[in-house]
Amino acid sequence: MARTILPFGPQHPVLPEPLHLKLTIEDETVVEALPTLGYVHRGLEKLCEVRDFNQMIQIVERVCGICSCLHALCYCEGVEQIMGVEVPRRAKYLRTIWGELHRMHSHLLWLGLFADAFGFESLFMQFWRVRERIMDIMEATCGNRVVVSVNVIGGVRRDLSPEQCQWIEEQLAVSEKEIKQLSTTILNDYTVKKRTVGKGVLTKEQAYQLGAVGPMLRGSGWAQDARQTGYAAFGELGFDPVVEYDGDSYARCAVRFRETLQAIDIARLAIARLPAGETATNVEGAMEDDTPKPVAAGERRDIMQAYNRDKRHRVTAAPPPNLDLPAGLVAAKVKGKPEGEAVTRVEQPRGELMYYLKGNGSKNMERVRIRTPTFANIPPLLAMLPGCELADVPVIVLSIDPCISCTER
Repeated sequence: MARTILPFGPQHPVLPEPLHLKLTIEDETVVEALPTLGYVHRGLEKLCEVRDFNQMIQIVERVCGICSCLHALCYCEGVEQIMGVEVPRRAKYLRTIWGELHRMHSHLLWLGLFADAFGFESLFMQFWRVRERIMDIMEATCGNRVVVSVNVIGGVRRDLSPEQCQWIEEQLAVSEKEIKQLSTTILNDYTVKKRTVGKGVLTKEQAYQLGAVGPMLRGSGWAQDARQTGYAAFGELGFDPVVEYDGDSYARCAVRFRETLQAIDIARLAIARLPAGETATNVEGAMEDDTPKPVAAGERRDIMQAYNRDKRHRVTAAPPPNLDLPAGLVAAKVKGKPEGEAVTRVEQPRGELMYYLKGNGSKNMERVRIRTPTFANIPPLLAMLPGCELADVPVIVLSIDPCISCTER
């Protein structure tokens, strides 16, 4: 049988970012897949040579908008490890809350895109409707719906008032109810199962040998999650990974769906146990030019303006009772400059994120190296595609939740 080479991407309806696969097919069966990357490389790691280590927080937040909070958390934990900065317990809990909010909105984004990949438009819109409520929470508490910019060296720059905590719990309860209403469709619908069960199987042994991470790994039966290391407040909250065992696209979908509900539980538990105290460590001797300035009360953003700007907010969520930012806004000051090395890792929505940081005692980091989960999941993807039908390629590719901006930086 003659073989045909077909391009998949870099522009494709199911791909939010450019990924090119050169598919070799016989009839309708894929026999080989070769990737081509490099369409959105931005050289962000190189910027560490011209931006000081405080400015790099804003740089790493833009490696990936969907995971911005977790990129900044991983970077800040690395610098804090090098400089020996102890983060207050309240800041650790706040980091956990915003990190899990990012996990919710990332998984809901993916669940909608996944439904769209096999033509389930109404399910796609239902998941994105729920996601709007999560993004409303981030805007109300941080002033931005995606890049929240809450992490600083030594803690966080925002705090949550009791009224805001109560409002967040109310919004999470509504979101949980709406997500559970979609469980029958996403997990039991005949059409969804027909397009996902047995598609793109990654066995437990393949997942281990090829270095899969995140829902890819847990969907193949491995109970491994970077949150088990206890970073931020996970060491005090307790955590058990969500695991499925079939290793196919349906299993990966089930992992992400259940992790969305689990993230709601973790955020609620963190709010319930939120300790009192400072939100950032104040270290003496900060460089004058780099000292963040606390925001005066008169300059704080009026969240009501954000709500009135877009009437869609009135549909998805009611405004929080406390519309002003909390009075506990604290800016961290950092003494001296980082000198040494550190490796830190956190659990992104797509899997384990790893940062290697090296400081040489100057204001610039000597090296910032980032390993993203999508980079680790591309070899398993190339192992899953041979043998599948050409019509199943979009669903299988999307089942790894590819983030090319993260991968290429």
